[in-house]
This record gives sequence, C-alpha cells and structure tokens, in this order.
Amino acid sequence: MQLISGFIDVYLTLNPSDERDFQQELKTFSQPTQEKVMQITTSWMRQGIERGIEQGIEREKALVVRLLQRKIGDISPTLKTEINSLNIEQIEALGEALLNFSNLDDLINWLNH
Repeated sequence: MQLISGFIDVYLTLNPSDERDFQQELKTFSQPTQEKVMQITTSWMRQGIERGIEQGIEREKALVVRLLQRKIGDISPTLKTEINSLNIEQIEALGEALLNFSNLDDLINWLNH
C-alpha cells in the first residue's frame, strides 16, 4: 500500500478538477471499498502533514541561526548543531531571546540555562 501511495503521490498529483472527479468516483464505490480508499488517502494526508511540519521546523531553525549570526556574528558548527537539536518550543524561545543578545556569550549562557 505504501508503494502504491508513494507512486501516486509522485506521479499523480491531482489538480482541483481531478480532486472533484476523484471524490465523485469515490461515491460510486461500495462502502467497504470507499473505506479502503480513504485509508490510503488518509495515510497520504498524514504523511504530507508530517513532512510539512518537519520542513517548517527546519526552516525556523535555519532562520534563528541566520538571525543569531546577524546579531552576534559567526557561530561555530558545534553551536549550530546544538541549536539544531532544540525542539520547536526551545527554538521559538531562542528566537525571542536573541533580541536581547549582544554577544556570543549571551547565546552560550542561554543554551546552558
């Protein structure tokens, strides 16, 4: 099922018109068949949402690193790795805290708190 859903996800992206046609066609299926098709659709949506969330978090981390570099200068690869290991709540807190940073020591102290 994952192989089929992966294939369709890559090669058969539906435009809005195709999506409407798909929904209409789905209504003509028997109830058990509809449920099976919707399980596949649900797994595609879940995978897409998870990928989107992961990409959003990675972009937010990259933004915080860029802002830190503009604010306090170069950041070592070790510190970047430490920042990238933070969870989303910590990244958001760091994004707010960096407004008060004036040097690298402020970042190091924040990460060690």
